[in-house]
Amino acid sequence: MKKKINYNEELSPNFSKRQKKIKYIIIHYTGTKTLLEALNIFKDKSSQVSCHWLISKKGKIYKIVDEKNVAWHAGISYWKGEKMLNDNSIGIELDNIGHGLNYKTFSNIQMSTLEKLLRLLINKYKIKKQNVLGHSDIAPDRKIDPGELFNWDRLAKKNLAYYPLVKKHTFNKIFFKLGDKNTEIKKIKLKLIKIGYKCSQDNNFDVYLKLVVEAFQRRFLPEKINGIIDGKVYFRILDVSKNA
Repeated sequence: MKKKINYNEELSPNFSKRQKKIKYIIIHYTGTKTLLEALNIFKDKSSQVSCHWLISKKGKIYKIVDEKNVAWHAGISYWKGEKMLNDNSIGIELDNIGHGLNYKTFSNIQMSTLEKLLRLLINKYKIKKQNVLGHSDIAPDRKIDPGELFNWDRLAKKNLAYYPLVKKHTFNKIFFKLGDKNTEIKKIKLKLIKIGYKCSQDNNFDVYLKLVVEAFQRRFLPEKINGIIDGKVYFRILDVSKNA
């Protein structure tokens, strides 16, 4: 990236040669107590972990891996039929301690800096707003970041992410949970697959579906994460799938 933004270089040895076109941006949180701890992990060859960009709580940007190379941030992942998204994505880490007693909202200056960086990347690589994703979207069985405190709605209002307005519906008695089996569950899974999530195509509400629903809630209904499909979740899935 041309130096249209100010950044410090803290380059990581953890990268490989890029062979695929950049199609996705994946947003993470560091899950570390301090920024320095995250930087040290990225610079440690034995960690086998990196990203392209890191943004501190105070809005400072660090370049970790050059965009021409593959950073190791996504791991085992899936979205819309594509696997191992390291190869065709850019990873952005946000300095945040992550889930636990001290999980906090992302600072305004950190989000403002992210917006500037996203705008540059989206324009540079012609990335669809539907392809700006959270780590939990692409790896719901392993990851929960950036989490329910990340403000996707804020990004969407600036056309930097996909987050349809929550519509009011008259909810019926739809209610599915882990262990249920119903033909309607298969229809819901097909909608989640259309959005991008990995699901089996049967009638079973299995453990993996519960994790996918939790990931969906973190992203699109963050006020309640329980892995249950009630009327509100059901209609939200329908609304999100329309333009996914």
